[in-house]
Amino acid sequence: MRTIGVVVNPIAGMGGRVGLKGTDEKVSEARERGAEPRAPERAVAALRALRAAARNEDVRLLAYGGVMGEDEAREAGFDPTVVGEPADEATSAADTKAAVRVFVERDVDLILFVGGDGTAVDVAETLDDLGSETPMLGVPAGVKVYSSVFAVKPRDAGRIAATFERTEAREVNDIDEAAYREGEVRARLRAVATVPVAEALQASKQLSSGSVEALAAGFAESVEDGVTYVLGPGGTVGTIKRELGFDGSPLGVDVWRDGEVLVRDGSEREILAALGERNVVVVSPIGGQGFVLGRGNQQLSPAVVRQCDLEVVASPSKLEGIGVLHVDTGDEELDEELRGWVKVRTGRYERRLVKVE
Repeated sequence: MRTIGVVVNPIAGMGGRVGLKGTDEKVSEARERGAEPRAPERAVAALRALRAAARNEDVRLLAYGGVMGEDEAREAGFDPTVVGEPADEATSAADTKAAVRVFVERDVDLILFVGGDGTAVDVAETLDDLGSETPMLGVPAGVKVYSSVFAVKPRDAGRIAATFERTEAREVNDIDEAAYREGEVRARLRAVATVPVAEALQASKQLSSGSVEALAAGFAESVEDGVTYVLGPGGTVGTIKRELGFDGSPLGVDVWRDGEVLVRDGSEREILAALGERNVVVVSPIGGQGFVLGRGNQQLSPAVVRQCDLEVVASPSKLEGIGVLHVDTGDEELDEELRGWVKVRTGRYERRLVKVE
């Protein structure tokens, strides 16, 4: 019998599609912009995979109350043991930490949490304060997800939770969201956690840069009149933006057509409104992880991507450290459509075939 404690940060990732690049201190603004909760549905997907991967009688599920785990567990078909309730309707980090303390007291075999890097820090630091080596595993639901304690996708987390046999030490990283919104990445190691050993875990985000001027020049030469270019975040695409003649949002999504910036640092709604008859979304994989959609660019929602051709750009050195690319749009049908081989622009004229998984 494997005992698993489940805790969900229900507001994690809400700021992504509305262009806030995070939810810390921004919940009200995210809701005003029309943001919808993302974490609960991802929790349900992970728990359904958990239930499918292990016979129900072989897993005992403990969950924090209401939207912090209990509701999602019941929707996935479990009858969880509820071990506590959020102190208020507006859930907080204190609730997550309280859940972790109860899970440790109940001697769970794994803490399965749903959220982003901030939630990972809350779980890991609480475990450290308790002197506990209880394994933890993240279901990715935040905007950034820089830590290596997360599964690649929610379903992967469920399968890993049901079947893992060994653990290892992995990094918990976080960044300053206020600086991130201003275009500066300040990442730091916050903890080292015990995590199941599995292939379907993402790597830590690598903060590196390289010369991509030739790539950017080749892209600029290839732009077509009347085509709308939706330019994602990151240093590589940022170099393309400068080559096109404007200083874009370094960590946001900009829309450009025929020499004019139509949207700067746009939300999903603003991007959709600016699309034309033919559209191209331009993204670069996250170094060390390989994600091209679903990490740090949730404004590029399924609704946006379905109206665009996909252009992936990356320097050869970045690709060498990745191997394969990943997509996690939140739409399984779209993810399946995007899987396969894609031509990645690596230089002024060069392209390389890379597999999307």
